[in-house]
Amino acid sequence: MRFPRIMISAISSGSGKTLITCAILKALKNRNKNAAAFKCGPDYIDPMFHKKILKTPSRNLDTYFTKPDTTRYLFTRASKGYDISVIEGVMGYYDGVGGISEWGSAYELSKTLLAPVILVINAKGMSLSVAAVIKGVMEFRTDSNISGVILNQVSGMFYPELKKVIEEELHIKVLGYLPNVRDCVIESRHLGLVLPDEIVEIEEKIEKLAQYMEETIDIDAIVHIADHAPELKEELRKPVRLRNKPVIALAYDEAFCFYYEDNLELMKEMGAEIILFSPLHDENLPDHIDGLILGGGYPELYASQLSKNQTMLLQIKNFVKDNRPVIAECGGFMYLHETMEDNEAKAYPMVGAIEGKAYKTNKLGRFGYIELTPNQTDSLLAKHQSVKGHEFHYFDSTNCGQAYHAKKPMRKREWDCIHGSQMQYMGFPHLYYYSNPEFIYNFLSKCK
Repeated sequence: MRFPRIMISAISSGSGKTLITCAILKALKNRNKNAAAFKCGPDYIDPMFHKKILKTPSRNLDTYFTKPDTTRYLFTRASKGYDISVIEGVMGYYDGVGGISEWGSAYELSKTLLAPVILVINAKGMSLSVAAVIKGVMEFRTDSNISGVILNQVSGMFYPELKKVIEEELHIKVLGYLPNVRDCVIESRHLGLVLPDEIVEIEEKIEKLAQYMEETIDIDAIVHIADHAPELKEELRKPVRLRNKPVIALAYDEAFCFYYEDNLELMKEMGAEIILFSPLHDENLPDHIDGLILGGGYPELYASQLSKNQTMLLQIKNFVKDNRPVIAECGGFMYLHETMEDNEAKAYPMVGAIEGKAYKTNKLGRFGYIELTPNQTDSLLAKHQSVKGHEFHYFDSTNCGQAYHAKKPMRKREWDCIHGSQMQYMGFPHLYYYSNPEFIYNFLSKCK
């Protein structure tokens, strides 16, 4: 079946692929193209930018989390009916698990989806050496799928000469360039981007960048490459449904907004009803709920405001202490502590369902992919089963729990973590439910 698609990748983080992906999505939308957006890897924030541009959900695709058939299922299901799908790569094109493998890389995803790739090269400070870099990336693997190149931070005067020599030497199409567009820069936070709603005039910036692109990048050629992607078999699956319809309260506001779109879709497919609420702005939990999910985000930026919402804090504390079904990940887990520090290391009283404090550190803690297996029979998974996740946080806890055992792939590092039971999962790791759908099925079953 035809699924027009293209991947935008780069040789490293910081090459400009997020901005260029967003601008391409905007340019396609301006041309009345119905585009679907995807992000390779576990990042939450880049899909928020895609969603801001398209006003429709953007989804993660990650070949560490899911096997090839599941990855193709998630892609074909979400791409069906769209004119074109645009996939943003992760880190450098070949960079995967452990930093020394292709597992989970943009390259592995391009192979899994047979997706042609446009390579973004930040050419600032380079001239002819750009051709050597491109040649190396193209030839590092014979099936690289690289079908075109975009040069970032190149002057309009020098571009024609650079384009000519690259195309003559490497026989690869150079699709255009972007100069240094200073008024379209997006700031960084940690290793990712600030949230789109925090950036002044974000939509105007992306619109301006899309207009630059119409002059300097061959959008028609990008569409042509996507249209000629190989046929891809549509993967079909029959969802497993619950007998009852549990009602799940899901925290969603400025402080808690890190959710995988396919996690939410999977819960709905299983029969759950999801009701959004705000720990920041609402006084009470929604009525008649069967379960509670507190996702990640940046609660440390709103610590004072969260601490003042006393009614909400008490209701959530009682919900957790009554051993009702709860999932709390990363920021949601921090929120459940007795105290939580903000970015200035000032502590504020929080829910108090978990003894101890969430505190700021000066470095990333336990950063990267992990696989979790239960340490006890009182768990949402059988002891021989596992579920995969990811950690990314500059905060830690004096009480991380020990209900599960975490192990980093391709590394010797492992540790115990998570406060858990057959009803609850509370800890730093973000889980991807399609890595083992039985985890969320068991949780939703407990909700009724």
